[in-house]
Amino acid sequence: MQHYSLLDLAPVPEGKTPADALANTADLARHAETLGYHRYWLAEHHNMPGIASAATAVVIGHVAAATRRIRVGAGGIMLPNHAPLVVAEQFGTLATLFPGRIDLGLGRAPGTDPVTARALRRHMAPEDSFPQDVLELLAYLDDAPDDAPVRAVPGTGTQVPVWILGSSLFGAQLAAWAGLPYAFASHFAPAALEQALATYRAQFRPSKYLARPYAMMAAGVFAAETDAAAQLLRSSQLLAFARLRTGRPGPLPRPRDTLRDEVPPAVLAQAEAALSVSATGTARTIERDLAAMIRRYQPDELMITAAIHDHEARKRSFAIAAEVLKSLVGPAAAA
Repeated sequence: MQHYSLLDLAPVPEGKTPADALANTADLARHAETLGYHRYWLAEHHNMPGIASAATAVVIGHVAAATRRIRVGAGGIMLPNHAPLVVAEQFGTLATLFPGRIDLGLGRAPGTDPVTARALRRHMAPEDSFPQDVLELLAYLDDAPDDAPVRAVPGTGTQVPVWILGSSLFGAQLAAWAGLPYAFASHFAPAALEQALATYRAQFRPSKYLARPYAMMAAGVFAAETDAAAQLLRSSQLLAFARLRTGRPGPLPRPRDTLRDEVPPAVLAQAEAALSVSATGTARTIERDLAAMIRRYQPDELMITAAIHDHEARKRSFAIAAEVLKSLVGPAAAA
């Protein structure tokens, strides 16, 4: 493994506001930079009361302005919601303002429910245009001929690194075919992780973007001074996921000693399975679990995430994780 990074959904805790969440995001990004995290990514979700990163490019600018060195990017932009030219202009502008620090991860899902997807005003055509949209976006970020009829300004020639995100074999195959880096959403949809990574590596075609495959996986990490304290921190995310699955999304709940009184056993089992690629406990516990994860899947990079209600506890968790991850990183190489 070459790098460790951080994914932030800008959670809005119960009792707090989106303004609090965005202030926490900037503070956490500065903290992550001092801890040696390589990237700080944010994700696009809409109509979610517990997530403040819907305007993802804007929040990326907020984080990049609050930091100095760490790479900042999207994990990801849900391309079906946007015209490729608009995304190229947004990320070309970010790359112009913050040279050499911006990443663009692209997802195929809308990142929301069908009603909200329609409210985003994008076409709802039945055909899947994601591969064509990716190629169009790559062209806008590349050098353009003098007679190009449409240019992204800023954007043309910025060569913003583009990643394909996925939780199935489709994204793995597309990333391999296009010769792009690949990030798997194993932090909430781990079922196809092993097969997707194998497919990506086996089918990868070298390109002008990447000479050899580069695969990232994501994992939840909840760290504290005791295993019990870490499990209590994790209860907020389990409850939030369970509420989402039962059609009751809301702010990030306060932690609970037990979820059995609030969540039906079948729903809790679904949440545990979806969030199973994770490490929870003391530094010693998460070192054991993360090391096993890295040995099994051999990622080039591990991106960790955690929705923790208390901001200071969240910062402490990522600090403990960083100390562990430093010991698990091999010889560094540029992505």
